[in-house]
Amino acid sequence: MSKQELYSQIPQMHEIMEQLSSHNYNRSVVKYCADKVLSNLREKISEGKIDIIHKDKVINNIMSSCENFMQGSIKNVINATGIVIHTNLGRSPLSGDLFKKSMETVCGYSNLEYDIDAGSRGDRYHHLSEYLKYLTGAEDALILNNNAAAVFLILNTFAENRECIVSRGELVEIGGSFRIPEVMRKSGAKLQEVGTTNKTKITDYENAVSPETSVIMKVHKSNYVIKGFTEEPPCEQICQLADKNDLISYYDLGSGLISDFGLKFCDEPPVKDVIDKGFDLVSFSGDKLLGGVQAGIIAGKKHLIDKLKGNQLMRMLRVDKITLSLLQNTLKEYINEDYEKIRTLKMFNESLDSLKSRGDDLARIINNLNPDLRLEVVQVTSFTGGGSCPMQEINSYAVQLNTGSISEAEIEKHLREFSPPVICRTADKKIILDLRTISKEEYEDIAGGIDWAVKMSL
Repeated sequence: MSKQELYSQIPQMHEIMEQLSSHNYNRSVVKYCADKVLSNLREKISEGKIDIIHKDKVINNIMSSCENFMQGSIKNVINATGIVIHTNLGRSPLSGDLFKKSMETVCGYSNLEYDIDAGSRGDRYHHLSEYLKYLTGAEDALILNNNAAAVFLILNTFAENRECIVSRGELVEIGGSFRIPEVMRKSGAKLQEVGTTNKTKITDYENAVSPETSVIMKVHKSNYVIKGFTEEPPCEQICQLADKNDLISYYDLGSGLISDFGLKFCDEPPVKDVIDKGFDLVSFSGDKLLGGVQAGIIAGKKHLIDKLKGNQLMRMLRVDKITLSLLQNTLKEYINEDYEKIRTLKMFNESLDSLKSRGDDLARIINNLNPDLRLEVVQVTSFTGGGSCPMQEINSYAVQLNTGSISEAEIEKHLREFSPPVICRTADKKIILDLRTISKEEYEDIAGGIDWAVKMSL
């Protein structure tokens, strides 16, 4: 069939509208999706990739496109990987109870920038500062939209057109190809590297100090480790050197460990300990080990926080009432020491006995739906995720499906196509469903997904 004949077989728009008239799609949505599908079809005909057209299949593709369009691209997924702070799956999950507590503030009006006592315009930047001062021991604190913004703002405020000293072993890439040297360059700071990849001494910092120096910056290696022949000076020495030379000492922690509840295995420095060592400023994320929403938190000396608030970039980097309300309710649970209400910490803290018992329950539900499946409940290891506790393994239990002659990659693909998508791990002809990140409410969906994915893979 010639290209011209193929083009003539493409269904007309009035045919498409008639075929989909029984569906409750807005006509403009149908036309929008149809135009995309038909444009793609014409392109394939032009490239010689199609030799026959089935109108029914084209109509079905348009209908699927409409369904996907109306569902939206961001959706709920089941995290069966065992990685609690999964960057690609939204990092720390939030407690439904904490979210409900925020709804009244988020859905209505609030004193976001209103001083109730004075009856006039207020300042959104003071919210949560008292909670963070209490939890970290800092003089003051500031919330931004993420930790990269915190790094950028600090460097732009205090090191624009001036030097910032950083150890070569700490010039990290923080994910998505964003690198500390590039962030520094965009901020206007001049990078002054010291030491070597594996060894940096306090004398390296001392020798690099010049009249152009403004900040000594330490970056926590939260997403990798250097082992073997290594050396770095104690934090106290860095802070003392900065004080001696009237410089700002700044520690970019990345992850913010407020409490080690459930995280005693994790070799991350607590924020309070870092501030106690003498750093002028410390920055960390609100949605990693802290277990809250995406945010960048800066804690430190009040006069420096005041200067950060005065930077014109704050208007672009500030957070909204949703972030502030959710983070406020998360911090309240830290203050109350009710850590079980912080879902991320609760997941880390679940015992192996509990995970094993829940694994038995999940396996039973899956086998009730499909008795022919070969399932085992086995002990496994996974990682914290989110650029935290690098290379630190976490013991857990998982339901393991032995796929036999069926491709585990094929089953895993169909699990991702299920609704809701089930994201899991695979290894050596096995599908691994790690209980540490699976809730009881997800058992039935997982069982349905496994049954459907296996049947689709036969």
